[in-house]
Amino acid sequence: MLITDHLLLNYKRCNRRTFLEIYGNPQQKDPEKDFLLKLKRENQSHIRNVIQARSFDYHQPEVSRHHWQLNTQQTIELMRQGVDCIYRGMLSLTFAEWKAVLGEQIFLAKLKDNQQEISSQILSTVTFIAAPSLLIKQSGKSRFGNWEYVPINIKLGRRAKPEYKLIAAFHSQMLGIIQGTIPERSQLILREHNDYFINLDHWLIKMQYIVADCFVMLVDKLEPEVFISRQRCSLCNWHGHCYKIAQSEQHLSLVPGVTPRRYEDLQQMGINSVESLIEVEETRLGEMVGYDVARQLKQQIAAIQSDRALVKSSFDLINTQPIPTGAIELYFDIEAEPERQTDYLLGVLVVDRAENTEKFSAFLAEKPEDEGKIWQQFLDFTALYPDAPIFHYSEYEVDTIKRLARLYDTPKSTTKDLLSRFVDLHRWVTKSVVFPVESYSLKALANWIGFYWRETKGSGDQSVCWYDQWLQTQDRALLELILSYNEDDCRATRCLKDWLLDFLESQRNQKITLTQSMKK
Repeated sequence: MLITDHLLLNYKRCNRRTFLEIYGNPQQKDPEKDFLLKLKRENQSHIRNVIQARSFDYHQPEVSRHHWQLNTQQTIELMRQGVDCIYRGMLSLTFAEWKAVLGEQIFLAKLKDNQQEISSQILSTVTFIAAPSLLIKQSGKSRFGNWEYVPINIKLGRRAKPEYKLIAAFHSQMLGIIQGTIPERSQLILREHNDYFINLDHWLIKMQYIVADCFVMLVDKLEPEVFISRQRCSLCNWHGHCYKIAQSEQHLSLVPGVTPRRYEDLQQMGINSVESLIEVEETRLGEMVGYDVARQLKQQIAAIQSDRALVKSSFDLINTQPIPTGAIELYFDIEAEPERQTDYLLGVLVVDRAENTEKFSAFLAEKPEDEGKIWQQFLDFTALYPDAPIFHYSEYEVDTIKRLARLYDTPKSTTKDLLSRFVDLHRWVTKSVVFPVESYSLKALANWIGFYWRETKGSGDQSVCWYDQWLQTQDRALLELILSYNEDDCRATRCLKDWLLDFLESQRNQKITLTQSMKK
């Protein structure tokens, strides 16, 4: 069994994913998404760019990382020769080598917790494998001579995530065992080419316990429970498989508001399913998770059970001003490329309620350097409708307006006037209505009220892939896919706004009528 740094990285994010990578049926995996493939290409490009920018004069093993045993031998030989930099090298250790240096205490404690005995035959098959981006020579003492190596990992992320720190510590420990001395530091180079140094005093100990947990899970074949986390699971190839299991079990993670921490609290109360959440009294639930959360979860379950939307119990139907409306309204949505930090499409649907017409206008940067041009076009266009409210879904649109305004020196008065017209429907939804859905994304809500996108495979991530492919191929059909998807985002926002306005008004009228009848 190979316990790789890639498996450990996934374990830190989702232990079930690591388990499935070893024991799952490959036929149950989803096809790899275009966006994930794009990220992998960009990560490799980022590594090459960093190496070039820093003029690393590297050596590398003659064989690829697919042949990890021979690659490890050649990597160690390069370390023995004392080359300045090693690229695409690998490190590997048997379980016996790992245990001999670290001792058995952590592993034995974990095995005792699980009351399992692992045969020496199984242990003899376990190998730990690390693949740091670079190994850099520095002065010091090691079994190779008056030098030692430190690991550098080059990552596409903008911040030093815990899983990056875990792997950095794992690489340092592996390197320490092989060269006879643990490096004093381990380094990350992130998206902006900025350096981050890992506190190994903290992370080496933390890493050893995480590795032991992962080790026990894999050798004992302890399959972790399903938990659907919308953001974390979205790019995982096992999402479809896990989601089917969660649906069949009526798993609580499918209920909006049930976070991993709240799920632990619910489990302590013996609440492990939707049915058991329905049965528990709200007061008892509130004692564990807080009364506001308990009320929210109870309403969410009631909405799902009845398959109908409910007014949130904390929302003041009578005294809250209704959603703004106008004779002309604008519905706004953005498509952005995070790698290039470019907003390449600003889409606006103009709805003229007096004339009963609607028209979609798109400000599209056919190349990233056109971003400033489409920003000005957008400003000029919205200025044509100075009294029109601008509806959008999420804070991203507001944040983007602020970013573009700063970047292109837009007068503060212009930005302030523009933002004063923005109406975030996501905020309206979350404060006023409980929907019978598993997610409060625009797509989930719009689908529930009957709106469907023309591009069935369309998504924000897919739009980014289409734009990336457009830049490479200049195939205008890709631009048409982007425009179609963005237009439907705008139309879905309009559909949601109209539904919300009608629903809240009808509920308000019903409440007023009920109140008046009770007074009589």
